[in-house]
Amino acid sequence: MLFELKLKKVLLLPCLLLFVFIGHTQSYRNIGGWSTEINQKIESFLNSTLIIKERKVAVFDCDGTLFGQTPYYLADEAIYSYAKDKFAARSDSLSLAKMAIINNLIQGNNVGVDYVKNRIGFLSGLSPEEIETIGENYFRAKYQTKFYPEMRELLANLQEYGFEIWVLTASPEILYQKFVSENLGIPENRILGVKSVISQGKVTDKIVYPIPQDKGKAEAIQTFIKARPLFVGGNSRGDLEMMNESIGIKMIVNPDDGKVEKGLHAGAMEGHTVKEYWDRHNGLAVYCKDVPEGSYHYVSEEMNIKPNKVNPITK
Repeated sequence: MLFELKLKKVLLLPCLLLFVFIGHTQSYRNIGGWSTEINQKIESFLNSTLIIKERKVAVFDCDGTLFGQTPYYLADEAIYSYAKDKFAARSDSLSLAKMAIINNLIQGNNVGVDYVKNRIGFLSGLSPEEIETIGENYFRAKYQTKFYPEMRELLANLQEYGFEIWVLTASPEILYQKFVSENLGIPENRILGVKSVISQGKVTDKIVYPIPQDKGKAEAIQTFIKARPLFVGGNSRGDLEMMNESIGIKMIVNPDDGKVEKGLHAGAMEGHTVKEYWDRHNGLAVYCKDVPEGSYHYVSEEMNIKPNKVNPITK
């Protein structure tokens, strides 16, 4: 009798495993704070990808797309704060050189390639571990509540449907990798930013191309990710070329509808606001609350940096 019971258990186990395997199917979970219409569009799209057997890639900008950028960008606040603590009160040659870079950043165009190069120039000479610690420390000090809950839920849905999730930012890669990975569960090697050569254990100012800024973001997808994404999310003019790499959904987060893009940097957005452009090009607009939180002191404010636009309500 005992032998028969054991035999039945052995025979039953594969059936139970088969039942569990068959019974598990991808299921969409509604994203709180977004409309029924938005949820239905995302769910329908994700269900349409179930038949795809090859890589399914989703790419997201970071600041303003995955987490808030008010009142100031984390990368800038971290760099300005570190400069104030380490170099501002000193007169040695290294400190003077670093503060000269800070002055260039303050006076420069924060959407230009020179700007992101200067960030790397400031961080050069530090070890990767030191830069990781700077990013994590300033994230914990002032930004740890800034990840959008809606975007966390979206990423969870994408993972449920078998997507590779990548982050592509114009901020220094090493500064962001650790805290973004820890908070979103994305492997560090899928968090791409502005890269520079590491030599003898120190970060140098030798930039690794392409620089993920404007059209460089599209080039970074082709160079490093090596797949056409099915889903791309961004929030600004700087994400235009990256978003146009998507052959599926192009999601724009908190699109600005006040500033009309003009000049050389505007590109295809010339004469349009970010929202107008994506409304005309089938962008999926979503909104996440992004307001200053806490009574933090910002060194960026001391340096008269213009604060980023506030998005006070979820639409």
